[in-house]
Order: sequence, then structure tokens, then C-alpha cells
Amino acid sequence: MAIISDLEEEPAPSQSPSSAGDEEVLYSILSKQGPWPFVETVFDLLRRRSDLFEDADAVPRIMSMASAAKAKAEEKRRKEKEEEARRAEKVKEAEAAAAKKVEEKKAEPEPSKKPSEGAAGEEEDGKGGRKPNSGNGLDLEKYSWTQTLHEVNVSIPVPKGTKSRLVTCEIKKNHLKVGLKGQPPILDGELYQSVRPDDCFWSIEDEKSISILLTKQNQMEWWKSVVKGEPEIDTQKVEPENSKLSDLDPETRQTVEKMMFDQRQKSMGLPTSDEMQKQEILKKFMAEHPEMDFSRAKIA
Repeated sequence: MAIISDLEEEPAPSQSPSSAGDEEVLYSILSKQGPWPFVETVFDLLRRRSDLFEDADAVPRIMSMASAAKAKAEEKRRKEKEEEARRAEKVKEAEAAAAKKVEEKKAEPEPSKKPSEGAAGEEEDGKGGRKPNSGNGLDLEKYSWTQTLHEVNVSIPVPKGTKSRLVTCEIKKNHLKVGLKGQPPILDGELYQSVRPDDCFWSIEDEKSISILLTKQNQMEWWKSVVKGEPEIDTQKVEPENSKLSDLDPETRQTVEKMMFDQRQKSMGLPTSDEMQKQEILKKFMAEHPEMDFSRAKIA
């Protein structure tokens, strides 16, 4: 709680502290001690330096002002939640449209590659991993996979006519095992990142492929592989829904681009946009208040 003496200075014969001085002290109390000590200090300042509380209507009017301020704050929170929900829906729609486009592209016949083209593809593999396919995943000999920030889709070809009863698929938080009964597993290993097992599914598509949907636990990170030990992609070359970003409104597009930027920054061990903003705010505050001691301050 605020201590009233914090505001009292040596009495001057005919001079009171300037409003700027009071404001600086009040701001210091608000930023360091919180709103309740701040309110208590303001009321004490009004009591000592004005005749506000001699007015019989003072307390009801203050309560009315507080109720109005609370109503405005609640209305602001409500609008922010509605706006956040609208943004999330637009991002979801954009991802769905991009996923549909990827599926349509996969359905198109793939032109045969010349030997020189295959060699060039191999040269693109570097320390960071292979270049992703059009779905931000990888096409391998036994299976292929694509991903969005929210989920991973795995497609495993199986003999024509395969029924679901012939498939064995175990999806755990950190492990995936899938294959045909009586045969060695096609995929069996620790997942690249954790998933939400209750939100994961598998099915047989046209009796010729096993389709697995893995819902990511951390939906702000790109996977390099489905299971550890398998070939990895270079996440620096991921191109998330670029073809649909232009269809979004400026605010939603800014949100998606921020997620993409933060992901790249994390992968390189650099600060995210929020961390960079905090650094700038703290630096600006330090520059505006040279009288304060920041020797123990830490910039995250």
C-alpha cells in the first residue's frame, strides 16, 4: 500500500509542488506499486489539497465514475475478444484454402524428372535440411507429409484393397507407430514434437493409402520431420500460405506474417518481435529517465 508521507516534502512558505512534480510521483507509484496504492495516494492528495470531500455528493459521483470506467474496460475487452476470434477464423480459412490447393496440386500428374534435375535436387540438401515440398513437408520413398502451423498430415501408400482392420496405428503424445499387421512398421519412432493424441486421427483413403492427421501441441513451430531420425526439411525455406496472404485483410495478414517472422527468429536463436518491442520500450524509458538507476535492469 502507498505511504502518504511519500508525497510530503519540506513545507515551503508560500509555494506548493508543481503539477508536473505530482504527476511524476503518481506515475512512479502506479508503475512500481500498482493501481491500488495509486488510487489511495490520489484520494489522499485530493483530501489534503482540495475541498472535494466537503461536497456531500463527492463519494456517489466518484463511485459513478468508477462504474462508468469499469463498463468501458469490459466493453473494450469484449471487442478485443471478438476481434481475436475473427482473426483466428480468417487465419483458419486461409490455411484451409491453402491445404486444398496443396491437395489439388498433389493430384496433378507429376512430370518425370531428368537425371540432371534429380542431381540438382540433391544439391539443394544442406546442413539445414532438404527443401520442403509444396505442402511444407517432404516426399519420401515410403510416405509423404505436409504441414501447417497447426497440424501435420502423413500419407502412406499401401496395397490396393487394404482395409482398416489390416492397419495398426498407435498415436501417442511423443510417439508414432504405423504399419500393416504382420509386417514391420512403416513408421516407428519419437515424434519431432509433441501432439494432442485426442485430436489426432487416421483413416484409409480409397483403400490404397493410410492418412494420418497429427494435431501439434505447439502450434507456433514448424516441424523438420515427422519422427526423429528421418530426413529433415530446412524450415528456413518453408512458405506458409503465401498464395493466400494477399486475400487477407491487412490486420489479419500482419498477424500471420508476425507468426512467420517469430518462427524464423526462434529457429536462428534471435529475439521475437514481442521481445524486440520490449527491448525498445525499456531503452526508451531509460533514455527518458536518466535520473533512475537501471544497473540491475535486465533486457529480455
